[in-house]
Formats: sequence, C-alpha cells, structure tokens
Amino acid sequence: MDPSTGADLAALAKVVARQRAEMDRLRDLAATAAVLERAKGVLMAVIGCGPSAAHEELLQRAKDGNRTLLEQCWLTLGELQPAEERDSGPAPASPTGRPGPAGTWEMAPAGTADMADLLGHIGRSLIRVGSPRELAECLLDRLASEVRADAVMLYARLPEGGLELIGHAGIDGTLAAQWRQVPPLTGITAFEALQSGEPRWLEDFSTDRTRHLLIGDPPERWRTRAWLPVPAGDTASVALGVLRRCPGPFEPRERELLRAAARLCAGRLRAFDASRERPEENGLARTVQEVFDALPGAAILLAPLRAPSGKVEDYRIEAATAEAVDVFGRTGRDMVGARILESYPSVAGEPLWHGYLQALETGVPFEGEPFAYQDESDGVPVTATYSVRAGRLGDGLLVTWLRHDPGDRQEQRLLDVQRLGNLGWANWNLVTEEITWSAQAYAVLGLVPARGPLRLERLPDLALPEDAGLLTHAVDRLVRHAKQFDVPFRMETPEGVRHLRMVAEAVTEPDGTPVEVHGFVQDLTAQRSAELALVESERAMLLQRGVLQAERALAAKMQHALLPLPSKPVRLAGLRVEVAYVPAQAGIHVGGDWFSAIELPDCDALFVVGDVAGHGIDAVATMAQLRFTAKGMVSTGSSLTQALTRLNQLLLHSRDSRTTATMVLARYHREEQVLAWAQAGHPPPLLVRRGEVRYLPRPGGMLLGASGSPLYESAELRLEPGDRLLLYTDGLVERTGEGLDAGFERLAEAVRAHGRGESGSLDALLATMLAEGRRDDVCVVDIRMPQEDDVPDAQD
Repeated sequence: MDPSTGADLAALAKVVARQRAEMDRLRDLAATAAVLERAKGVLMAVIGCGPSAAHEELLQRAKDGNRTLLEQCWLTLGELQPAEERDSGPAPASPTGRPGPAGTWEMAPAGTADMADLLGHIGRSLIRVGSPRELAECLLDRLASEVRADAVMLYARLPEGGLELIGHAGIDGTLAAQWRQVPPLTGITAFEALQSGEPRWLEDFSTDRTRHLLIGDPPERWRTRAWLPVPAGDTASVALGVLRRCPGPFEPRERELLRAAARLCAGRLRAFDASRERPEENGLARTVQEVFDALPGAAILLAPLRAPSGKVEDYRIEAATAEAVDVFGRTGRDMVGARILESYPSVAGEPLWHGYLQALETGVPFEGEPFAYQDESDGVPVTATYSVRAGRLGDGLLVTWLRHDPGDRQEQRLLDVQRLGNLGWANWNLVTEEITWSAQAYAVLGLVPARGPLRLERLPDLALPEDAGLLTHAVDRLVRHAKQFDVPFRMETPEGVRHLRMVAEAVTEPDGTPVEVHGFVQDLTAQRSAELALVESERAMLLQRGVLQAERALAAKMQHALLPLPSKPVRLAGLRVEVAYVPAQAGIHVGGDWFSAIELPDCDALFVVGDVAGHGIDAVATMAQLRFTAKGMVSTGSSLTQALTRLNQLLLHSRDSRTTATMVLARYHREEQVLAWAQAGHPPPLLVRRGEVRYLPRPGGMLLGASGSPLYESAELRLEPGDRLLLYTDGLVERTGEGLDAGFERLAEAVRAHGRGESGSLDALLATMLAEGRRDDVCVVDIRMPQEDDVPDAQD
C-alpha cells in the first residue's frame, strides 16, 4: 500500500496492464479492419461489385481456401500501394488517375485481375510449404518470370545481432555455406532493410559495389538486387532477398509484387519458428525423426507451445512418420514445423485436446475413444477404425494412431450380409470329405446344426419331387464336369412351401478334376411372394383399366351424340357465335361441361354454359338432362330465374341427390339488343368493349343442388356494335396450386392479346390459356355483336 494515498499499487498495475492489453487488442482490430477495407476495394475494382458483395466474396474465398479472413485479405491486396509509402506522403496517381476508397487505388481491370490472381497463386503455394528452404524455392518458382528473379535468400536476425541464412534457392551449396552466418557489419543490405523497415533496391552495380558488401562469387553474377523486410509487428526479423542477373531498375509493378510477396511470407515464417528453436530440442527431434523414418504407421512428436502464464496454447510438430497426414494432405517430414491447430484444427476443445494435456502433465498415457476414418485402398474408399494414443517423451508428446484389426469386423460384416440377404455359404471338400457350413445355411435350409451338414449328393432330398430331378442333374454335372450351376427349387416346411436358390462352383486340379465345391443357398420366399402379389396386382389393374376405358369410350360417344360441335361460327339472332369444347388431358373420365346456343321461336337467342360436378357416365347423363330441360323451359316461356329454380329442384330429387352443377342462362332480345342473364354459382362472363376488358357483375344465385330454397336474380346488358362476350366453364381459368383471381387475370390478358382476330381468335385464346396435364374439361361460347357495316360471314 502507498501510505500517502492508500492505493494498492499491485492492483493499479494490473488495471494498467489490462488497459494496455485492451488497447493492443483494439489496435489490432483497427489494423484488421483497415486491411479488410483495402481488400474489399480491390475486389470492387476487379469484379465490379458493391462493398457488401465484395465482403461476401472474401468470406467465401477464405472458406474455400481453408484460410482466415485476414490471410485472404492479404492474398487479395496485390494492387495496393504499400502502407509505408502512403504514410510518407501523397500517393501517386493510379493508372486511371483516381484514388479509390479506404486507401485503395483504382487499377486498370486487366492489371488488377492479373496481380490478384498471381498473389492468390503465391498465397496458396506458400500454405503448403513446410520449411524456410521450401518457402524460398516456392518464391523463386513463382517470381522468376514475373520479376526476372534468378535467386532468393531469406535471412533471419539472430539474438546476438547477426544474420542467419534460413532459406535459399538459386544459389549453390558452397556459396550458401560461406554466407550462412553474417556478422552485424556495415554495408550488409539485408541489415539495412531490417533496421530501417524499408526495402533496399540495388539497381546500379557499379555504384552499389562501392557502398555495399555484395553476395556472390563473383558479385557480378547478379547485376541487380532487392532486399525487403518481412513485416512482423513493429519490427521485422527476416529479410527477403531477390537477386537478378539482368541489369536495369525494378519496374513499379515488380516492386509492388515483391512488397506483397514479403507480406505473404510473414505468416508462414512465424509458423516455422526457426529462429527460436532450442538446440537441445532440435537434437531430440532429429533423433526421433530418424527413428520415425524407419517405422510403419502414423506417429508424430509434439513440442508444447506455452503462453507466458505456462498454459499450453498449441503444439509444434517436431517429427512425423511417413504415414502421418494432416488436413492439408502433407505427410511425414513435410509436416515438421507446423502447429497442431493448423494441421488438425478440429482438435481444439475436443476430448483429444484435453487428453494431450492430461498425458503431458501427469505422465500417464492417454488413449482416446475409437473413431471411424475413411481411408483409400487401391483407389477404393475404405472406412477403418482408429484410436489415438499419446504419451510423454521428454518435455513433449509422442502421439500415435492405431488401426484396429479388421478381422473381427470383416467376420461380422459377412454375418450381416448373410442375415440381410437371407443366405448362407457352404463348402464341400471332395478329397477329404470335410464339409463346412455357415450358421445361416442351416437356418435357410431349416436344419438343426447339431445334426451336422448334408453331403452334396443328398441336397436334392430336401427339394419337392418335381424340383429334385433338376437339382440332382445340376449336382451331378458339377461333381463330374465342374459345371457351375444356379438352380431354383422348392422345399416343404411346417410353415409352408419355401422357395430357395442354390449357386455352386467347383475348384479343380490342373487336369480339370473337381476337388472342392463352394457355393451358397438363398431363401427367396419373400421375394417370390412379392412377385406373385405384383403379378396379381397388375392383372387387377389391367382389368380395371379396361373397364374404365370402356366407360370413357361410352361416355365420349354419349357426349358427342348429345353435344355436337358446329364446324364453323354460326349466326343467331344477328349475333356471330363460335363455340369450343376441349376435353381434359389428365385421367380417363369424360366431364359434364356443356353448352347450348339456339334460336328461339320469337327470333331471340338462348345461350347456356354449364358444368356438372364429377366425371363419367353419370355426369354426362345429368348434363343431358339439365341441357334439354333448360332449353325446353325457356322455350315454353319460363323466365331465366324460374328455369334455374326448377332445375335446382330437379337435381335435388334426382337419383343422386348429392349432384351439383353450375350454370349461366342468357337470353338475347334481338329487337332491343339486350342480353338478359342469370347464373347459378358460375364464373362471370367476360365483356370486351372498345378494347376494354372487364368481367360482368354477377347477379345473386348459388350452384344447383346445394339448397332447397335458393334465390336467383337476373341482370341485363345492352350489346353495342363490336361487343364481344365470353361464356366459359371454370376449366378455362383453373390451374393446380393457383387461385381463381390469377386465372381471371390471365384470361383478361389473353383476350386483350387475341381480341382483334376473327375466325382463329378463339383457337389462339385457348392455346394461350390451356396448360398441359389439366384435369377438367373446357367449354367456351364466344358471342360477338357485328359492327354496323359488317357483312355476315357465317350462316344462321
């Protein structure tokens, strides 16, 4: 405690430490957000999308490449200007001359896409490298043609101040050995790049050789060089060198690409942890790796990576056998240096992770629960069962994967196949007379295992007499001439006749003499019963289909006789009338849709459209009854509403009182040119007048046969020259899964589209409205009031 203030200094120090950690976290978040915004700007320029679409594209690419979002952002930033140049002053003009949002620059589309693709390839290649040496080789392979590179070197800063060559490509072993350790001397360009945090471009050999100590024997071998610090937080500990034989400066695109490549190397170099490995650990790892190289199976040696608190945060793979493999497909030595949470990310937080900790802390070996894993054998996927064991070795862990003996599982699978297939195998040795049957063979043949198996020649004794001869002949040919057979037979059991199948083949001597017979017997009773039931069902279906087809044919003949269709439009009371009837395409029944269009004795015209519920002969008969009754009542002076009332009573007292129907009755008065109409639950007529299409308001009236006391009303419409009126049944507008309102709107649009045609207009309308597979008939009456100067084009 501070006596002057009474404050607990230790507690205050903890608060300050927490605040500093939170500030660091927020600073990291801000840096991550800045990188994300820059990467989004690149994608917006490359694929021409908005910010949201660019963000989703980054997430998807990261997921597909098994990378973090931040790693994916760095892979995308090929066309960004480096941060150090932005901070030092105004950015130069972009190729299009316009700065982009969030620190990005709008590049020419072709160059942007090229840079982004190249960095993406480099990033994906670096993920697969397993050492700094492989990283240098990968960089040279990717950069040789892009920046005219001939050699790549990677130097890491040593704790005592010097540099160590940790990776190289394109230089011979002798030169690499001479320059493996570099003291902290003046004139070493790699030192200067690390100390300043800025790239160094050596592009004038005559001047550079006087200022710098150049690598090479002779140094003239490489005329231009570049040394770039690999970013790692506030300070860089690794320098990337690119050496070229060609003279001349590095082009802006080459500089930009090298800066981006240096950034991509940072994550992989951190994973290698090469500069922080202890010599004693390396010695143990090398010894274990030499042993692992000679061992079969999958095993790895792990070194724990601890936080300052001592808590194990991850493990580094120190050695691995050739059969060990991680999620990236790396095997054996290629896995060395990787982290467990990188190579097996699904381990985090799982029982296996806690088992590792338990084995490391207690020294007691850990064995996990067996798990299934899909392997591959000769190109065929095979599911095997493994378990993981972990034991402490020095300060690390030795982890092995044990594949369980598949013998027991194979035996169980064979038993399952026999049980599920209801079959059993049998073997007869014709030389030693030894006979072996599976347990399922006894069950299929209905025999008791205690009595032992039957001799091969006695098998026909189990079959029914009518099948025994065929089986005897097959067995004789097999034993004498090694002829394989596949014979069905039946046998009598207390449960009834059982249908069986016997398949057998012979193993012969070189001279063709059979010495052994093996085969199987299968119970096909259930299958045979199902086949017989299927045949019986098909016979019944064919009979029923014939009955239905006969009924349809009869109904169709009745309908054609009762409802003849005119071959062309007709003239009734000065109106041009065209009718159409289209039968349903689905099902085999004939419907009860009908129409009437006749001229009455007083020179007026009667139009009727109706629809009887149901299909078949009964519907056709009811249709005929309603059609002729309606015509007779209106012709003898009944009003439209009186006719509907009497037709309703007729349906209520018919043989099937549950039959219902809808109907529209319309009478056209020629002198007044007025159409009076009434309806019983029927869709409203459609009027076309001077190009305007509308449905007529329906007068009151429920469908026929629904009530004993219905109320029917009528309405009138004065027809004008050029008017068109459509009466139709609901099959014209109904579609499965769709409301009637949508059908009415579709009909109105179709009439607008085909309303100006003449003789073919109704056909075009039907072609537009009728869908494939409809389940109802369609009946349409098309009534037109001719223009005053029209010449009649049809006969009355």
